[in-house]
Amino acid sequence: MENISQVYEFYNNGAEIDRLEHGLGAVEFYRSKEIISRYLNGSNLTIYDIGGGIGKYSQKLAELGHNVTLVELAPNAVEYSKLHMNPEFPYKAEVGDARKLDLPDDSADVVLLMGPLYHLQSEADRRLALNEANRVLKKGGLIFAAGISKFSSTTWALSVYGNGCDYIDDDIYFNMINRELSTGEHIRPEKYPFFIANAYFHTIDKLRNEISESGFTIKESAAVEGCVWITPKLEEKWTNAHSRKRLLDIIHATEHEETLMGISPHIIVVAEKGINA
Repeated sequence: MENISQVYEFYNNGAEIDRLEHGLGAVEFYRSKEIISRYLNGSNLTIYDIGGGIGKYSQKLAELGHNVTLVELAPNAVEYSKLHMNPEFPYKAEVGDARKLDLPDDSADVVLLMGPLYHLQSEADRRLALNEANRVLKKGGLIFAAGISKFSSTTWALSVYGNGCDYIDDDIYFNMINRELSTGEHIRPEKYPFFIANAYFHTIDKLRNEISESGFTIKESAAVEGCVWITPKLEEKWTNAHSRKRLLDIIHATEHEETLMGISPHIIVVAEKGINA
């Protein structure tokens, strides 16, 4: 197994607190919930939120009446989730590693992998996480697997280039994105400690292939934020009801468009554990 100490420290130091509540994070959270909700029929499903950070998705799913277990690598994130949990809609929260889950076989209706597949740089470790998700899922159960686009650092830097954020002119940043574009590996430079921890950035084909080769049947591939993230005043427009509807209309019209998939910062693949698994 690879050393993921940087990832551990990143999330143990509170990287996820408030991230999904403003700016692009708010769009990511809204859209991810929207995609997940398409498949959650009824209530009382057993859901494992693997690598679920401070429990943002766990809480929302518990509020819908599901039996949710959050498993997170960073102890501080788990403690934060417990302290801020809605007592009327509790869920279980425990420390654990996506690559070796302390959860029973064939016990979950749904598994969320909203972070592990981009924070495990080694394909072998991503396979371990997918194999564990397969193991704990019931036959016919669903996995929701999120990836970060291979092109995300590059397209973001281009979107602000010449607007006081000239990362493209910085050799250190440029070397970082060259590596991402050629190998998919994101190595956070020491110069930018606030950047996301070391990660693997996927193309949609690569993400789908890893999931299908782990015994799952692909049901849907969707862009999360789609192309609307380039909106110059995104947060302002997102908080305006009329503007938000327009932005969502654009996302909905293009979320399955393969030729646009790579421009979305995040992508989600929904897949099913085969009934013969």
